[in-house]
Amino acid sequence: MKLKDKSPMPSLITLNIVDGSVLLDLLAVSLLALVFLLVRHQPRSPLGERRRWAFVAATGGACGALLATLIIILFTQVLNVFGVPLEWDIRGWFIAALAAMGVAVVNLWHSRWWRKVIAVIGVLAFGLTASVAINASYGFNPTVASLLNINVGHKIVISKQEQQPVVAAEPNPLKPPPAPPKPLWQTWTPPADMPAVGQLGTVTVPGTVSGFGARPAYLYLPPAALVADPPTLPIVIAMMGQPGGPDSANLYLDSLNAIANAHKGLAPIVLTIDQIGSPLSDPLCIDSPRGHVYTYVITDVLSWVQHNLHVAQGPHNWTVAGYSNGGECALSFGAKHPEFFGSILDVSGEIGPSLGDTATTLRIGFGGDQAFFDREQPVNIMAATHYDDMVAVFTSGSTDTYFGAEQNQAQAAAAAAGMTTVRLVGPGVGHRSDAIKFGFPAGISALYQRWGLAP
Repeated sequence: MKLKDKSPMPSLITLNIVDGSVLLDLLAVSLLALVFLLVRHQPRSPLGERRRWAFVAATGGACGALLATLIIILFTQVLNVFGVPLEWDIRGWFIAALAAMGVAVVNLWHSRWWRKVIAVIGVLAFGLTASVAINASYGFNPTVASLLNINVGHKIVISKQEQQPVVAAEPNPLKPPPAPPKPLWQTWTPPADMPAVGQLGTVTVPGTVSGFGARPAYLYLPPAALVADPPTLPIVIAMMGQPGGPDSANLYLDSLNAIANAHKGLAPIVLTIDQIGSPLSDPLCIDSPRGHVYTYVITDVLSWVQHNLHVAQGPHNWTVAGYSNGGECALSFGAKHPEFFGSILDVSGEIGPSLGDTATTLRIGFGGDQAFFDREQPVNIMAATHYDDMVAVFTSGSTDTYFGAEQNQAQAAAAAAGMTTVRLVGPGVGHRSDAIKFGFPAGISALYQRWGLAP
C-alpha cells in the first residue's frame, strides 16, 4: 500500500485556523473595527452629542447581547438542539460577537458612507472571529478545508485491487484462525525497509449494498503494514462525532505513530469511516429513511475491510471504536455483533441515539416507533445478551461531567452483561478535540495485550 501523489491544494484551503496567528489577527481586526465604531464624535464635540451617542452605542451592544442570550436559551433549553450543555466560553464568544454587531448596526444610521462600509466590514469581521474562535475551542476542524467539509487528504492506493467486491447481505463471521505458537510481539522483527512512521490517507468505502452516501474514510497504516511482507495486524473501525468527519483521524495520528514506535512498528490498522454523511445531519446508526447507516457499517464497511486490507482474523483482532456520536454507534454495533467485534472503544460516547431530546429522537429518528427506539438503546441490547469474550474500554475527560456520567452508566451495563471493562479518565480533559486526543491513544494502548502486540 502506498500514497498516491497529488498536486498540492491552494495554501488558503489548508491554512491552519486552530494553531497559529489566524485567530489573533482576526481578533486584532475586530477590536480595531469595534473601537472605531464606538468612537463617533471628537472630544471637542458638544457633551450632549457625545452622551447621546454613548447611549445609542450602549443600547445597540446591549440589544445584540440580549438577542444572543435569547438564542442560546432557545437552542439549549427550549429546543435542546445540541443535546448537551453549551460551555461558557462558547456562549461568551457568541454573545460578544452579537453585541459588537449591535454596535455596528447602529452606526448605519445618520452616518457617512465610509462609516457604513466599515460597519458592514465590522459585522463580517465579528462573525468570522467568533466562528474561528469557537472552532478553535473545539479543535475538530484545524484547517479551512475541514471547516468547509472539503476533503484534501492524500488517497491511499491499496496493493490489492481497489474495487468493491459483490457482497452478501452481511459479511462472513470472523472465524478465529489457529492460534500462533507465540504472539506477534515476540515473533516480529522489523525489517530494514520499515519506515519510521505510518501513513494516513483517504480511501473510498462505497455504500454498495446500503446506498449510503459516505464521505471518504481515513486509513492509518502503521509502519509494520508498510513493509514488503507485512504481518497480519488487528483492525480498528472508528467513527467520529457530529458535527465532524473522518478527517478528525488527524488528531491522533502522532499518538498512533508514537505507540507504534514503542512497539517495533506494530500497531492496529485504523479505518475511520463516515457514519453521518454530512456534518449537519445525524441519521443515527440505524437503517431508516434518513440513511441506511447500520447496513453501511455492518455490510459495506466490513466486507470492504475483509476484501481489501491485510488484517488478522478472529473477533479478538477486530475493534469498533467511536467518539461522542460515534461512541454510541460503536457501543451499539459491538453489543449487537460480538461475532465480528471482540473489543469496543467508546470515547466519551452518548448513552443512546439522540437528536437532542427523547421526544425529538423518537419522532424524527424512529418515526414514532417506541419499540424500535427501545431496541436500539445499547443498554437494552447488552441487558438481553451475555458476552463471553468481549472487552469494552470507556474513556472520558475529568471535566466532562455530562458524558462522564453516561460512560459510567454504559460501563456498568457492559460489565453486568459479562464484558471485561476498562474505565479511563483523562485529567483536565473535556468533550472537545482533547477527548479524542486522550481517548483513542489511551484506549488503543489498553488493547495491545489483547491483540498480541505487547506482553
